[in-house]
Amino acid sequence: MNDVNMQQAPAPTGRQFEIRGGGYRAVATEVGAGLRVLEYQAEGDVRPLIAGYQEREPAAHGAGQLLLPWANRVAGGRYTFDGQPRQLDITEPATGNAIHGLTRWVPWRCAGHTADSVRLELSLFPHPGYPHTLELSVEYRVGTDGLAVDICARNTGVHPAPYGFGAHPYITPGVQPAEGRADEWTLHLPAERYLAVDERMIPRGGFDVDSSPYDFRKPRALGGTALDTAFGGLQRELDGIGRIRLSAPGGNAVTLWLGRGLEWVQVFTGDALAGGARRAAVAIEPMSAPPDAFNSGTDLKRLERGDTVTHRWGIQVS
Repeated sequence: MNDVNMQQAPAPTGRQFEIRGGGYRAVATEVGAGLRVLEYQAEGDVRPLIAGYQEREPAAHGAGQLLLPWANRVAGGRYTFDGQPRQLDITEPATGNAIHGLTRWVPWRCAGHTADSVRLELSLFPHPGYPHTLELSVEYRVGTDGLAVDICARNTGVHPAPYGFGAHPYITPGVQPAEGRADEWTLHLPAERYLAVDERMIPRGGFDVDSSPYDFRKPRALGGTALDTAFGGLQRELDGIGRIRLSAPGGNAVTLWLGRGLEWVQVFTGDALAGGARRAAVAIEPMSAPPDAFNSGTDLKRLERGDTVTHRWGIQVS
């Protein structure tokens, strides 16, 4: 296909919705309602806050995607809900698991787009292994306080539904991502517990971070630490918000914040990624429930018919 035809063809992630405000610029996508770009401009200097991707590229490694109605993995794609055994599609063949929900690769409809905000909606209909109907929405808004993301899910089906939420931004602390750059950065993650996993990345137990390689309650350099780890017991500040900070030498730093109900976070340093993506950014993934919550039941939300649940999180320079 020549360059002219490529420009005429739809982008792999569909329509692009740019928003600007307070020095921030973001781009959300029609496909998956993902966050493709987030940057901050100060004194003519444009600082990337996430490792995104180009408009003519598909989302890779989950970059910026929303994870609904579950985040992370369901072991073997199998779970039981209200006494009914269910089987989801296996979407991570290497481990034989179902991963990151059902909404990442489908188009969402635009329900409103202004200079500084965009709202996208999706009707999620029954799927093999998930026989439920949900109305989902996300609003991205930028302003002087950075990016704020509001998620809403409503059970419009007949029966109760299991539910969880996650998001998958790869954070860069205001510097261009590059292979191995995460080794230079400092992480502050005020979490009390972490989950150990088996060879299929399924939790096998929770542990205190004390005296472990996973204790980032005081800021410290990542160095060569490899993380693909779920953390719980997030300490919150007086305003009820949990804050995770990633900073680079020279003073650039980014904070990802989580509202109540987002009690877990997955941190992934990208060691398994190929080429220049390896340790080029750090995925800091807000989650309402831990991996395999459809089986463990830990913090799994049961949405009765007509129930609504909301979540709020965001990113800002700090």
